[in-house]
Amino acid sequence: MKRFAGSLLTALLGAVLAITVFALVLKPETKIIEVESRPAALYATLPAAPEATADFTVAAEKAVHAVVHVKTKAMRESYSYNPFYEFFFGEKAPSQPQPVMGFGSGVIISEDGYIVTNNHVIQDMDNLEIVLNDRRTFEAKIIGSDRSTDLALLKIEANDLPFLKYGDSDILKLGEWVLAVGNPYNLTSTVTAGIISAKARNLNILQDQLAIESFIQTDAAVNPGNSGGALVNTFGDLVGINTAIASRTGAYTGYSFAIPVSIVKKVVSDLREFGAVQRAILGITIQDVTQELAKEKKIENLEGVYVNETRENSAAKEAGIKEGDVILSINGIRLNSASELQEQVSRYRPGDKVKVLVKRDNKEKLFDVTLRNMEGNMEVVQADDLIAELGASFVPASTEELSRLKIKNGVKVVSLSQGKLARAGIKEGFIIVKINNLQINTVDDIRNTLAKIKKGGVYLEGVYPDGVVAYYAFGL
Repeated sequence: MKRFAGSLLTALLGAVLAITVFALVLKPETKIIEVESRPAALYATLPAAPEATADFTVAAEKAVHAVVHVKTKAMRESYSYNPFYEFFFGEKAPSQPQPVMGFGSGVIISEDGYIVTNNHVIQDMDNLEIVLNDRRTFEAKIIGSDRSTDLALLKIEANDLPFLKYGDSDILKLGEWVLAVGNPYNLTSTVTAGIISAKARNLNILQDQLAIESFIQTDAAVNPGNSGGALVNTFGDLVGINTAIASRTGAYTGYSFAIPVSIVKKVVSDLREFGAVQRAILGITIQDVTQELAKEKKIENLEGVYVNETRENSAAKEAGIKEGDVILSINGIRLNSASELQEQVSRYRPGDKVKVLVKRDNKEKLFDVTLRNMEGNMEVVQADDLIAELGASFVPASTEELSRLKIKNGVKVVSLSQGKLARAGIKEGFIIVKINNLQINTVDDIRNTLAKIKKGGVYLEGVYPDGVVAYYAFGL
């Protein structure tokens, strides 16, 4: 019996020893297995990383064949220093005209050779040469240009050309990938990638009182020579025309800007049909609603665009919109900046009707507005060689300007490019009161008076906004 009890005790001690060994030796292996395990979510996301990489090859292949090299040439007079000539004649000695070369980019938008580019690429140039991606060259003619949007339409005689289809710049989202395609530094068919950084940027870089700026901002690298090139989405559709960079050095430093295709389509359509842009305006001066303005004018919400003034005989005033109103939307499109409002209005022609939602005394009111042109009517504006020769845009002087300057009539110069007025020394803001002693009330008066003069001398009499009376003379 004692022997059995001893054997049982030995067996129990062996069992305890075995459990102890198991706990000390085998248990840590279980811990190691637990440490090596991973959450299921990590295993699920790791294989997807290579597949998520953006592929731009399809878009790049479409774009490079439809983007062209625009080479420009003009002859410009230069002056050399000749002390004897200056002593006797009081001016610098002229020399032979010298060629001025330029370059930029353009985008083929139809298979029969219509090309869109920037106005500043071709402005004041005598010869335009288009070089396709396959190295064929063509001479281009200018169908029309628009200083206010910095766009120009060219045409080459060719068929079956690769071209880009219009995309939709309205649905672009911040962070969306885009490609910039052009010819920086004369490097043909260069493609860079970036994202949409911002929309509806107003940079005040277009030197025109009627300028429409609502740029797409990207971080795709753009340099001199890219102007007029394509901004495309990942499907290879045209969403913008590359126009400018933000730089203190003249080279790309992080931001570039493109004209949205929503503006491009309208300008191109007008230039093809009429040779001139049919610009619709509300006839108001506006500003963004800031916190300071909202506090001053007792506006409840920081939204919309504030109306500073409605001009006489304008579309807005005729419809009932008043100074102090806040425009919230046009045809249901919500607005939150002056540049967004300008972009929306730029899509329409004079005579088009739009619904304008405003807030007045913190209550919403809806107005039906029939848009007008810069001359205050709804007539089609045709390309005009006489007016184009002057190199200026005009609007009738407002009632407030006439009263303040104590004049009865006049037409105001609102923008200037290279032309006879600029060469004569006239500045923007000048109000033409008389031409060759005939009173000027409208732009048609200018056109009709110049038509009578034909090739004779032109004598202008007018006044500047500060009240300074001035006289200018030049020949047609």
